[in-house]
Amino acid sequence: MIRFWVYLVLAIAGFVTAMVFNGIAVMNGENYGLAWTGSAVDWVLTSDLSIVAIAAGIFMVVEARRVGLKRVWIYLVLSGFTAMAFTFPLFLAMRERHLAKSKS
Repeated sequence: MIRFWVYLVLAIAGFVTAMVFNGIAVMNGENYGLAWTGSAVDWVLTSDLSIVAIAAGIFMVVEARRVGLKRVWIYLVLSGFTAMAFTFPLFLAMRERHLAKSKS
């Protein structure tokens, strides 16, 4: 159950940081499109994070089917409103909990 708690703490950290920094960005009227594509460095980070998010989404769907975890689509939808930094570790935490219950 240690992995469950580690993933859950990471999910909470991902949620808090996403909400705080998105709130700051909105309050400052920042342009997300320009921020993500303003320079070559921004493109590197955007590409990198996009590819990781796609891979994580595929993993979540495949792994959920493999272990019998239901409603994985909720994590994918939530990532569009919060952050993959929240939903991916949350998925991993719920997966650990599901696997622990399955062994009992």
